[in-house]
Amino acid sequence: MTHLHPDIADEQAYIEHAYDCLETSRKAAFRIRTLNEASMGGTFQARFERNAFDAQLVRRLEELELGAASLVFGRIDRYTESSDQTEAFHIGRLAIADEDREPVVVDWRAPVSEPFYRATGRDSMGLARRRHFIVESKNLLGIEDELFGEGHLGLGHDDGLADTEGSGVVRASDTGIRGHSTLLAALEKGRTGTLGDIVATIQGEQDEIIRSPQHGVLVVQGGPGTGKTVVALHRAAYLLYTHRFPLEDQGVLVIGPNRVFLRYIERVLPSLGEAGVKQAVLADLIPGVQFRRADEPGDSREAAKLKGEDRMSDLVDNAIADRKRALRADLELPFRAGYVRIKASETARIVKNARRRFKRHNTGRRAVESEFWTALADSYRDPEISPRDVKDALRGTSEARRALDSMWPILTPAQLLHDLFGSQGLLKLASRGVMTEAEALSLYRPRSASVDDVRWTAADVAILDDARDVLGPKTGKGGKVDELDEIRTYGHILIDEVQDLTPMQLKMATRRSLNGAMTIVGDLAQATGPLAPDEWDDVLRYLPDRRPARVIGLSVGYRIPGQIMELANRVMAVATPSLRAPDSVRLGDVPPSIVRAPSIELLGKTVATEVQALADAIPGASIGVVAPDWMIDELSEALIAAGIDHGTATRTGLDSGVTLVPVSVVKGLELDGVVVVEPAGIVDSIEHGLRALYVALTRSTQRLTVVHAADLPDAIAAHQ
Repeated sequence: MTHLHPDIADEQAYIEHAYDCLETSRKAAFRIRTLNEASMGGTFQARFERNAFDAQLVRRLEELELGAASLVFGRIDRYTESSDQTEAFHIGRLAIADEDREPVVVDWRAPVSEPFYRATGRDSMGLARRRHFIVESKNLLGIEDELFGEGHLGLGHDDGLADTEGSGVVRASDTGIRGHSTLLAALEKGRTGTLGDIVATIQGEQDEIIRSPQHGVLVVQGGPGTGKTVVALHRAAYLLYTHRFPLEDQGVLVIGPNRVFLRYIERVLPSLGEAGVKQAVLADLIPGVQFRRADEPGDSREAAKLKGEDRMSDLVDNAIADRKRALRADLELPFRAGYVRIKASETARIVKNARRRFKRHNTGRRAVESEFWTALADSYRDPEISPRDVKDALRGTSEARRALDSMWPILTPAQLLHDLFGSQGLLKLASRGVMTEAEALSLYRPRSASVDDVRWTAADVAILDDARDVLGPKTGKGGKVDELDEIRTYGHILIDEVQDLTPMQLKMATRRSLNGAMTIVGDLAQATGPLAPDEWDDVLRYLPDRRPARVIGLSVGYRIPGQIMELANRVMAVATPSLRAPDSVRLGDVPPSIVRAPSIELLGKTVATEVQALADAIPGASIGVVAPDWMIDELSEALIAAGIDHGTATRTGLDSGVTLVPVSVVKGLELDGVVVVEPAGIVDSIEHGLRALYVALTRSTQRLTVVHAADLPDAIAAHQ
């Protein structure tokens, strides 16, 4: 009965006052920026300072633009030093002050806000009361109170929090669930196609992760529905607030598993006032090359697995070393009335010295060139011609350039791998001591006419990056290097679905860490990659080790109804018997439905029928049809035939009411209703198929339907 709370009118007035202060702050920021833009000219220092100030104003204006997000979502009443008086702090999305600079709203990331998320009946953290608002934009719909102190230690019920005699006041409980009604209201909202923030409903175990120290590697193990993705994004916002300097300059990088996922999460950080964080898939970090689309043929399963293994680094090292070689015979070139010469033994010495001096291949080219030209010039004995003149004359000769390129060519990562993968001979040579000849030849693919024509596979990304690291950038005049050609590093890196990254991909992420600070998020039970790890040590060995890693688990599932989790957990028990499933806080209204199509020919029609039934049952809901990748086109035709408008996740994201989602990209997404199609096909079509099925079954927040024509996997069949 929270809508009858006696303080609702006063709190509504306070929220409106906060919005008035927000608007005043926004107008002031715009006014200052206009004045700043008008002050043109001045010294370089003045222009620099003006531009820096303008950048700060732009960021502030972005923070103040909330859209439909609610500014204020809670309040804490904290005891003062006298212990018989309290002071109130309203908690919100960002800090707002009035014209007298008195705080009106406290930023959720500020230290004073921590008890809002962490206080319990056993440890009140100085609170007398915690108040949650059920709010939509400026409109206060309800209030939920939790009281602390003697006589208010919690009800102790596993079902969370309950009303006290119809007063609308809820006492603090030690069940671990904070703001029960507010949380349920948020969870039961329909999905919009993009992930929303949870700033108003962060739970204690989630807040512990968000506010953890930023140094070292933090591992977040969380099952489906525990909020690990959104928690990681809130952690990014918290770190930028707490460590604005130096993180704003160093940068924060968020790495996601695919572009569908990036589209899904793209609004979370801007809604928290942090728009400057780079969000990318690994392929985005490789400039100047083209990659195949998700629906284009990639590597074979065997080749993809091999390309992910750590020993590919040794293959790359060998391939580069093989391109540093002495001339097989002495080189003699006509010059004026005579010749210039360089012995093969001298070229061997030059190459050997450069190998010893330079760790990065392209950096050593200038030294090799210098010694090569010097040796040729010194071989010409004419006192009337200086060695410098000889060098200048020889640099334009094609034969000399070919010889130099043979000894120590300038290489791009793409050119190196194009040559390597397109030559069985080079593969055999580079594979020495690294892999068998048969394994090396599995990487062979016919050369394209030009390296610019190559469309690289997803498994090539980390190998290209490894080559980029060892080769280094090309050097320009005077040995200068364009900073844009260097690998960019970041002050903090967040990686989602990390359990699916290969050792080579993990090393790629590590290269971008400036100081070893990372937050990695995943679930070993959902590991479906070609080299799925069995324990976190299998991941951590490839990540920075400057400080001991910390592992924190999320144990409570908020998104998925318990009845759906019960079915999914049967699959998990078979796929990963050593792991524990999260506890669900929601029961759900309807158990999962399992429907058998009359025949394989009628599978698509049956799917369409069940999709329509879900749409009728939960109007306005987001509905996903999760199926093996190869079935998507067929199911699209069936939905079209049934007159059901829909999109495909790889093309439209989750913007459509009904979306076809290939199982390969479903990880990390959530929808109101889900139809999982042909579980046996999912199991057979993807690496670690039972784990992939577990992922598919855990995407729904309300309703789940399983449609099949083939026999069900045993774990699901036993549920019927």
